[in-house]
Amino acid sequence: MPDFELRRIHAFVSEFARRQAGRTLAFPGGFAVRDDAFAHSRGNNQVVVDGAVDPAALPALADEALGDLPYRLISVLDDATGAACAEPLVRAGYQHSVCLVMLHSGPAPAPGAGREAGVVDLDDLRGPLTRSWHDFLPDAGEEVVRHLVERREARRRGAEVVHFIGSRAEDGEVASWADLYMDRASGTAQIEDLVTSEDHLKRGHGDAVLAAALRMSAAAGCGTRFLIAEAEDWPRHWYARRGFTAVGRMHSFERAQDVPVPFC
Repeated sequence: MPDFELRRIHAFVSEFARRQAGRTLAFPGGFAVRDDAFAHSRGNNQVVVDGAVDPAALPALADEALGDLPYRLISVLDDATGAACAEPLVRAGYQHSVCLVMLHSGPAPAPGAGREAGVVDLDDLRGPLTRSWHDFLPDAGEEVVRHLVERREARRRGAEVVHFIGSRAEDGEVASWADLYMDRASGTAQIEDLVTSEDHLKRGHGDAVLAAALRMSAAAGCGTRFLIAEAEDWPRHWYARRGFTAVGRMHSFERAQDVPVPFC
């Protein structure tokens, strides 16, 4: 069952990248996505490997597809393929990192007596998102931050259903948020970019957002509910305590000459 789930997840991630892209460029074993409207967003301008590829050819393929940009990002969905790509890409100056594909098992959390989260508009998120990116990237310019905020509009193209989920503080501002992407035909849902603003940490907002996303995806008939977490960072343990299990690994390779923006 995990292998079947993982193949479904790989297909979902690949299709999401294609659908949200401004344009794509295919090559044997993968494709590049580009979006000039968000040129500072690496997630919108990257190479995605979702098939059999020649690892030695990847540096040149990335240069051809992303040559006018001051950074390179290559995402490899299959674990074995990513491991095979590591040596030539690291030799070419790329930094290698690993993410865990984490699958939710068990029932979605029932509504409780604590905080509740729900669907919010992008307009509600712009202020908190902008402050969050400035905190995370204090040296980034206004245009960089604007691209990282506004790229969420392009994500609406990525899946059949795209929701922004938020939990509000007492003053009404969104304190924690995440994206929810769903494909009801395949029964697949991804929870992405769960963030709580620093002023509202440890007050149950993140739990409320995650629980709401899980309930919405279960109600839509999505039995495959997953997220992607960095293998070496603490959130993977937080997700594990909430019913997520690592079922696979994805690989990311990054090379940059400008402000470092990991996984952006």
